[in-house]
Amino acid sequence: MALAALSWCLGAALALVCGSLWPQVHSALAPENEVPLRPTTWLPEGKITSVTLPKGRTRRLYFTLKKKATAMSVTVSPCDLAIEWSLTARSLKDKPTKSQQWSSKKSMPEVWWRGPGTEEKLHSFTGDAVDTYSGPSLPHASIYILRLRSKQQSTRTTVFLHEGLGSSGIFPLVPADRRVHTLGVGMTSVTLSWAPSASITSLPRAEDGYYCVLVNSLQNYPSLCAAQESMRKKKDQIDDKMEKKRRETVWPILKEWWWEQWDTYPEAQSLSSSSLADADLQCACRGTESVCTVSELLPDTLYYFDVFVIDKVNRTSSAYKGTFARTHEEARPAITPLREGELRWVTFRNDGLSSEQFFSFRPRGLQQSGLFTVQSCGGGEKLKVTVSSKGKVLTSQSVGGDLVHIWLQGSPSYLIHLQREGTTTGQITSNAGTTLQASVKMQISSAYHRRGVPSLPSTLQIKSFNRLRGCNSVTLAWMGTEERSLYCVYHRKLGSHEAEAAGASALTAPCLGPESRSDTERVLCKYFQELNPRRAVTTAVIGGLEPGMAYVFDVYLMRRWGIPVKYASKMVKTRKEC
Repeated sequence: MALAALSWCLGAALALVCGSLWPQVHSALAPENEVPLRPTTWLPEGKITSVTLPKGRTRRLYFTLKKKATAMSVTVSPCDLAIEWSLTARSLKDKPTKSQQWSSKKSMPEVWWRGPGTEEKLHSFTGDAVDTYSGPSLPHASIYILRLRSKQQSTRTTVFLHEGLGSSGIFPLVPADRRVHTLGVGMTSVTLSWAPSASITSLPRAEDGYYCVLVNSLQNYPSLCAAQESMRKKKDQIDDKMEKKRRETVWPILKEWWWEQWDTYPEAQSLSSSSLADADLQCACRGTESVCTVSELLPDTLYYFDVFVIDKVNRTSSAYKGTFARTHEEARPAITPLREGELRWVTFRNDGLSSEQFFSFRPRGLQQSGLFTVQSCGGGEKLKVTVSSKGKVLTSQSVGGDLVHIWLQGSPSYLIHLQREGTTTGQITSNAGTTLQASVKMQISSAYHRRGVPSLPSTLQIKSFNRLRGCNSVTLAWMGTEERSLYCVYHRKLGSHEAEAAGASALTAPCLGPESRSDTERVLCKYFQELNPRRAVTTAVIGGLEPGMAYVFDVYLMRRWGIPVKYASKMVKTRKEC
């Protein structure tokens, strides 16, 4: 029994050794010039073939022509990257003989590689544009080899083979002048034109083809596939950012979002590839007209425009040579610089074209502070004042007939925007009979040592005492401030016939300042200060008047900064008899 078991083991070991040696003997009998088996891709005729190109690897496509074919054309359409491609014809001297050792394992192109022959290069191209080779068929050619390669990164392309003379008719025709022309450029729109395509003008039905104008701010695209690929990448980046935010979301919100996505997931998966392509294709103009006006653009922005001819029947497209244009910038308003302490009258016309004006001011000193004084001079007119610095709004308020002080601090320069809110323009008549066409009076100056807006009197009314009114003099009183300031009194005599009419117009002139008055109208100027605001009352006796005459009195609070504060005019009539 032991000897039988031992002989059985030796027999099994011998069988294994002999079995392992048999493939080596078989491979030694194989031909020395046998090439390794590689996959073969045949290029069909009359059909668009999509080819994926891995980075740095060469893809080969093979095809043969029919005996009756006298010419051929090969069209290669890269998608979004530049590729290299070449077309060669392989000719054999002798027809390859079939060998029983390898004919059943080797593909037909490897039979041509193995046999003796010559290779002729017909065409080569490098770039991202659509390129077509057209030429006669070679009678001595046994097989044609199309090599494609992408050096930058993985991409895809399409290849179309056509046998025979003339156009295949599967791609839309593009005219000889493929340029897109710019007819007009505006601030928010651009008008384009291009030569019509014969494929569009000869369509039996208008819905079989159309032009598509795409707009972007990055670049011109050589093909519709490149434009769609760019849109998809942009959409993927947005989706990645949203996905990153979702991952950082707390669990309750994430859980709610998950269920919402789960409910809509089957519907999203049911979308077809064609519908996704149509959704990505957002044409600014779509139709059969060769003129397009792209609107709703941003001012002063560079845009790129591409025009594509799309054949809906064959689902192909051809590209025109795109163009670019920069929209016009917005009309910048004129900005008037204001000088230190300058008193300025601002006029707004009623034509609606000058309802706003801009001014700039640079304060002096290291504190960068200033005092802006503004007053509306129209009877029922209001003014909106907006002060900004470096694009940031500092203050915005409405200004009427009362004097307004705006304190500026902390910026090296200020932009002042005046915008009229009313509809009428005030007209102020001076004592000289001249009409001042002004609706706004303003003044600005640097404030070196001040820390805020100066105080104003509690009331701007002037009071006259009837008991102290005489034939040649009147007594006036008005409120002052706790700051030491100069007060000047002006008067104007009214005639008997203009006592009521002229007096009423004089009383409604809030912007009539000392600069518009004659020196002969100034009666007196005095300094006054009272630390207690409730007791800040000062009086003045105005003498040298004529008996029985009406006078209009004005009091101005004169300061080093800002517009003089005008009190409300007061009309007083002296006594006829004393």
